[in-house]
Amino acid sequence: MDRPLPAVELRVPTEEDALNWHRVFDDPDVMEFHGGAPAELSVYEELTARQRRHHAERGFCLYTLVDPADGAVLGFTGAQPWPWDWGPAGEIEIGWRLGRASWGKGYATAAAQAALEAVRAAGVPRVVSVIDARNARSIAVTRRLGMRQAERVITPEGKRTAYCHRLEV
Repeated sequence: MDRPLPAVELRVPTEEDALNWHRVFDDPDVMEFHGGAPAELSVYEELTARQRRHHAERGFCLYTLVDPADGAVLGFTGAQPWPWDWGPAGEIEIGWRLGRASWGKGYATAAAQAALEAVRAAGVPRVVSVIDARNARSIAVTRRLGMRQAERVITPEGKRTAYCHRLEV
């Protein structure tokens, strides 16, 4: 990426962030590689609560991504234990999801770099990122982070091809 990365702020998700995430992700384009349809508010209520627990127990989580210039919630970025029994079970996954208005501005890369610092500080030796093979934007972020494509996986739901990227931190 030739241009400087934007300033970002990561915060442990608050209860209010469930509504913020629901609002920012209520877009079929945003959800294209995450089930296709926007999720119910209850999904984000559970997800933000789980992230608060992860942060308390592990020192990192999927953080709420905030624009420090105006406090707007842009999405989330961070790491969590891989939550399924397929793919890289037992590994720590780094990931990001941004609202459509924030795409293409460097926020995902800047925020993921900041999240990697929290993961390093917690003593995690490596992270993975599993990305739908059609998601060129997210695959580009993994390259900017220095991740390497390690293996191909087939998702149980939808039977889609995804790539598992890995990084020693």
